[in-house]
Amino acid sequence: MARGVEALDLQVWSRASGPSRGPQCRDAMAHLDSEVTEECLREDLKFYFMNPCEKFRARQQIPWKMGLQILKIVMVTTQLVRFGLSNQLVVAFKEENTVAFKHLFLKGYSGVDEDEYSCSVYTQEDTYESIFFAISQFHQLRNLSLGTLGYGENEDNRIGLKVCKQHYKKGTMFPSNETLNIDSDIEIDCIHLDLQTLSKNPQDWKNSSFFRLAFYRLLQVEISFHLKGIDLQTIHSRELPDCYIFQNTIIFDNKAHSGKIKIYFDSDANIEECKDLNISGSIQKNTQYVLVFDAFVIVICLASLILCTRSIVLGLRLRKRFLNFFLEKYKRCVCNADQWEFINRWYILVIISDLMSIIGSILKMEIKAKNLTNYDLCSILLGTSTLFVWVGVIRYLGYFQAYNVLILTMQASLPKVLRFCACAGMIYLGYTFCGWIVLGPYHDKFENLNTVAECLFSLVNGDDMYATFAHIQQKSLLVWLFSRLYLYSFISLFIYMILSLFIAIITDSYDTIKKYQQNGFPVTDLQEFLKECGSKEKCQKESSAFLSCICCLRRNGSDDHLMLIN
Repeated sequence: MARGVEALDLQVWSRASGPSRGPQCRDAMAHLDSEVTEECLREDLKFYFMNPCEKFRARQQIPWKMGLQILKIVMVTTQLVRFGLSNQLVVAFKEENTVAFKHLFLKGYSGVDEDEYSCSVYTQEDTYESIFFAISQFHQLRNLSLGTLGYGENEDNRIGLKVCKQHYKKGTMFPSNETLNIDSDIEIDCIHLDLQTLSKNPQDWKNSSFFRLAFYRLLQVEISFHLKGIDLQTIHSRELPDCYIFQNTIIFDNKAHSGKIKIYFDSDANIEECKDLNISGSIQKNTQYVLVFDAFVIVICLASLILCTRSIVLGLRLRKRFLNFFLEKYKRCVCNADQWEFINRWYILVIISDLMSIIGSILKMEIKAKNLTNYDLCSILLGTSTLFVWVGVIRYLGYFQAYNVLILTMQASLPKVLRFCACAGMIYLGYTFCGWIVLGPYHDKFENLNTVAECLFSLVNGDDMYATFAHIQQKSLLVWLFSRLYLYSFISLFIYMILSLFIAIITDSYDTIKKYQQNGFPVTDLQEFLKECGSKEKCQKESSAFLSCICCLRRNGSDDHLMLIN
């Protein structure tokens, strides 16, 4: 007879038998309560580890989280694309203005930077002409520039140019006699040239003693000035225009004293709120629509955040119930792998993505309203959150066995890959330091540690090999021979050995997963507990249904929060 019928008979019998059979009845009831509690826990565990489709078939529970995630993918991606197009206009405006400034203020600029610097001069006359050319162009900016530019105030709240020169304090030098007497202390002298001074006769300020440069002591000359501009191209995209302050700096670098003065131009553009905007048309209405859309994205992400957080909390409660039951019945603890099964890592990823989307959307709304101008932080938050959202799609593909192989292979191989990368990284760092110190003076790709690491990573992927070999300067036969040994050994070691072992680790994990799918995965304590019902003859379909009814009838009102709906 079924377990549920036995339970009801036992209850009737216990009421009719009176107090003489009380202890035996209580023992029987306690045993029955234990079995009912175990079966309820098993049913909750089974339901918790079901996918959304199985939960819908089991209890007609609508998969709200899955639908919300699909909607969030569409909303967040649309938001990112719109912000990316807007940000693209900002980047283009900054870059085009920087190119325009180089043509305006650098004498003889060819349109292409020579290296890390824009251009260079080799004579004293060219140096003076380049300095005076930049100052003169600044004075005539309104008559020369094609952009919407105006003069801005510098750090001293003054409009004009600031010219500073750095030089050794004093000294004498006679190269022909190999004689040098110099004070290594550095002095900095500055002069401010306002528009009124520049409007006078140019020879007055050009003949100033400040511009008499002692080149053998000179380290650098720095010209700094601020300009203001308005980006009108955003109007065509039905957005409010941005106001910019360009902090421009021209540096004549003579620190090497090699006969070549490098000229650097740097323009740092800061976006500020325009003080007075009066624009007619449909721009303001379009801005309101975008703000409403961003607010809807925040609501969607907030709902997703609440649901996922709730699921994690319920999972932790269910884990606590299972640990207590397992310890009470089997007198041992559950392994760590089974305990981690109750914490859904995908939900943690979704929560992080939702938090970044909410903060990024708030920043985007402030930027849209021209209250903030931090495009970079907003781009990082929105871009990373969208990345996590699309990575989370893999979770739903994992419900299908054909796609689940990728996820399982990544999970199985990740610890081995990290340990392998840690060992290979030590060899990689050794080659990086060695290449920097030996080949740095003879190859432009080995000048600093950053470029060395990038060059070696390109070699591992088979990129730019011939150029790396060919660009070694053959000034030293010993260094040239060392470079060949260095490059051949690195390429052979990393491509033919380390990279092959890296692929072999992943392939081995893939083969293991395929075997498990064919022959069955190793059974853990949790999985064994879930399968116990199917191994007993008493747990038939009718009995399970009846026990579910008993479980619901016997549950106290205070235990309602333990019902886990994932």
